[in-house]
Amino acid sequence: MHATPPRGKRLARRLTATAAVLAATTGVLASAAPAGAYYPHGRTVDVQLLSFNDLHGNLEPPQGSSGTVSETQPDGTTKAIPAGGVEYLANSLRTARKGHPYSVTAAAGDLIGASPLMSGLFHDEPTIEAMNKVGLDVTSVGNHEFDEGRTELTRMQKGGCHPTEGCFEKGKKFRGADFPYLAANVTDEKTGKPILKPYTVWQRGGVKIGFIGVTLEGTPDVVTAEGVKGLKFADEVETINKYAKELNRQGVKSIVALIHEGGMPASGSYNFDCDTPGAGAGISGPIVDIAKKISPQVDALVTGHTHAAYTCTIPDPSGAPRTVTSAASFGRLYTDTTLTYDRRTKDIVRTAVKSPRTGNHVVNRDQPKAADMTALVDRWKKLAAPVANKPVGYISADINGRGSEAYEKPLGDVIADAQLEGLAPADKGGAQIAFMNPGGIRSDLAHKASGGEGDGVVTYGEAFTVQPFTNNMTTVDLTGDKVIALLQQQVSGPNQADPKILQISKGLTYTLDLRKTGAERVDPASVKLNGTAIDPARTYRVTANAFLAGGGDGFPAFKDGTNRRVGASDLDVFTAYLTKHSSATAPLAPPKADRITVVK
Repeated sequence: MHATPPRGKRLARRLTATAAVLAATTGVLASAAPAGAYYPHGRTVDVQLLSFNDLHGNLEPPQGSSGTVSETQPDGTTKAIPAGGVEYLANSLRTARKGHPYSVTAAAGDLIGASPLMSGLFHDEPTIEAMNKVGLDVTSVGNHEFDEGRTELTRMQKGGCHPTEGCFEKGKKFRGADFPYLAANVTDEKTGKPILKPYTVWQRGGVKIGFIGVTLEGTPDVVTAEGVKGLKFADEVETINKYAKELNRQGVKSIVALIHEGGMPASGSYNFDCDTPGAGAGISGPIVDIAKKISPQVDALVTGHTHAAYTCTIPDPSGAPRTVTSAASFGRLYTDTTLTYDRRTKDIVRTAVKSPRTGNHVVNRDQPKAADMTALVDRWKKLAAPVANKPVGYISADINGRGSEAYEKPLGDVIADAQLEGLAPADKGGAQIAFMNPGGIRSDLAHKASGGEGDGVVTYGEAFTVQPFTNNMTTVDLTGDKVIALLQQQVSGPNQADPKILQISKGLTYTLDLRKTGAERVDPASVKLNGTAIDPARTYRVTANAFLAGGGDGFPAFKDGTNRRVGASDLDVFTAYLTKHSSATAPLAPPKADRITVVK
């Protein structure tokens, strides 16, 4: 038996029904219902927004520190929790969706690119297939989506077999992404039009939420020139505000921005509350300024790029609270955000109080695996096995290349030494110094891989995961003052706020004084090669991967290099070094990482 609604509500219901009939017969959508309208299921509805970012093709659980998240314990200590792997990510998302009829899943870019071998060998088709199965609804593009250029990104969206390598599975044609890639601020230089859709509208049961997707404006600074050829990257704020107005004109009042740009929270723990008042709280970095300028028409920001974990509240230009989130990287976390949708205003009800459910959640590995993802991983792993499982070296312990615990990474030293050795012969380039950009080191070398294979064995697949870009090495002439300038550019200019400390080859040493600011942090007098001070007027042969040698990552001094010589790929020199300097009976030990003297 159903209770009869009050007379006012019965009248409102009849008015609403009449409006619906008129709209259906005239082909015109009805505007917002009257203020007194009766909503059988309530005026507001909670929409669950699940999100993640920076997966980078990590379908298998990542190795070493890349496969853990830091959790702050009640006593203030931190604990490393193993996390990640698409089998667990799929199960986590599917479990989270239960009981939520209004649930949408979004991502903030870099789903592909810089991927481990199992995905990278097949130009990331396995990852797109996995995202289709996971139920991803929409994503923005990230800078790494441009690693293979615009044409390949378009293929990721529309499908079709690789233009030179063909189809990877007999009788199967790659179908592309079932979800839209959004690139509102990436336009063709000639036409001025976005290369992909700028936005999309998710709809369910009368609820409409618009998603605008952008990548960082500085993408050309972190991607090879060939990857962004013919493209223009516009300001994130101006682009989002432009399309927010367009969506509002279409009657879409609830909007989420997917931004591949981010910030750094005051703590590295995923469960850190960056809204806690006081010193040591909060978030810094580019996303803070962006968030403060984006139109109040946008109700939530899902971000990425920095691989950090945070769920913060940053006021919009009107002073209203607005959530800004990021779920670390590599599928180790997902974010669950509650968006309260008002059926009358068609907008999100924002409040300074977070829903108890809102926050980052660990994709832990003590849960069941998603069976369909296990089948997907096994299928692609089998196809990659002949290449991936070949041993290329041996190590005696973990050699770390990721994490923020130190500026100089043991694996960074190994890679730089490999590059120096590979390019030192006169007929290879005559290199005297090698530099490696830290962002190009995509994983640790774990003594025991996540798959559990033999301790200490480094396979080609594991080496590829560390160096997936296969950039050709480039050796140039640089004067000593330019070598010093490179070291100073690590901590000045665009890298001043977020230093990018180059990994350096043996023989090169210097002091990094963190008590000072900008370029002054590197004293030219402290820079030495084999114990002798670098001579500003002398010419040195310096080698680096093509991206770095082209001035990428904020190192323009490389552009002054002359007498360029292109050599083998960074991956080839890395694997050759491992093979030469290790064996089953004499594995390679982690180096001391004592080339950079840090003063705090």
